[in-house]
Amino acid sequence: MISVKANEIREWDTEKIHKEIASYKKELFDLRFQQATGQLENTARIKKVKKAIARMKTVLNERQAK
Repeated sequence: MISVKANEIREWDTEKIHKEIASYKKELFDLRFQQATGQLENTARIKKVKKAIARMKTVLNERQAK
């Protein structure tokens, strides 16, 4: 579900966004751990997860600004 668009995220409720961010942060931690131990094969996955988290945080900030 990495290729989620900002428009799709805007349709979600705030609680779901927070849950998804927590899930992606756990995945990012696991990916970084794999990278440190030399087990990570797809290094591009880290960048995609970070961008997904950033998109979700952007939508949350837009909601707070309103």
